[in-house]
Amino acid sequence: MTTQTLSRKPTPRIAQYWALTKPRVTQLAVFCAVIGMFLASEELPDWRAVVFGTIGIWLLAGAAFAVNCLAEREIDARMARTARRPMAMGDISVKQTVVFALVIGGLGMAILYHLVNPLTMWLTFVTFVGYALIYTMVLKPATPQNIVIGGLSGAMPPALGWAAVANDVPMQAWLLVLIIFVWTPPHFWALAMYRRDDYARSGLPMLPVTHGMQFTQFHVWLYSIALAATTLLPYAVRMSGLIYLVSAVLLNAGFLYYAWKMYRHYTDLIARKAFTFSIIYLALLFAALLVDHYIPIGS
Repeated sequence: MTTQTLSRKPTPRIAQYWALTKPRVTQLAVFCAVIGMFLASEELPDWRAVVFGTIGIWLLAGAAFAVNCLAEREIDARMARTARRPMAMGDISVKQTVVFALVIGGLGMAILYHLVNPLTMWLTFVTFVGYALIYTMVLKPATPQNIVIGGLSGAMPPALGWAAVANDVPMQAWLLVLIIFVWTPPHFWALAMYRRDDYARSGLPMLPVTHGMQFTQFHVWLYSIALAATTLLPYAVRMSGLIYLVSAVLLNAGFLYYAWKMYRHYTDLIARKAFTFSIIYLALLFAALLVDHYIPIGS
């Protein structure tokens, strides 16, 4: 499939720039950052830290995704899943994307530095570099373990949100980072498995392409077990109570069910459902942490 064969209606310019920020992925990242903000305070956090922290983190995340679209525009054009992205279609030029990323990224840094705190700005900037440069340009095309090694940058939002409110990143914040870090490989490999032909065309060394489906299915199962254990740590260290514990156990039961089905009875439909469930899983898990924080039972 080439970009010339795709029939489409003209897309408004503002919608093209919006698409560069990968809004659905950004929303999940910012949601996790906001949860970190509320968990960082015993009472309701300062509204200015929440509002300006959210805006600043959102802008820098959007800039990172815009750079990702720029770096992978030729790869995106070869994949059915990404061929309609503005840079892959040639709707937005390299210069326009660079300027857009610099403007929103610079604005995000200024907001975080002046209206939140320097620690949050620097942590978010390091996350930007980790994702946009180290993961996208170095790790992703170099190793099938790219999503594991580079997963730390995508796992950082709770720590960024925590820093925005507390001007500190304690052990509890890093536990949240660890959960997302362990969640990322089975989440992404589910997508890579049912999109394996796409990734084979892309030339990226994704695990299902380089090591085969059975190897990937087994690793999804192993990481899912590790994830179930990791998500119990907040309760183990008395960071959360029974509401979170029960929620985590139920959500892990669903996650492990899909992982087992992929391991033993794989179909593309199961992998697609597992990928969708993994997004819902993370959102509900962090929402349970928030509810438990303000309605503690058995903590």
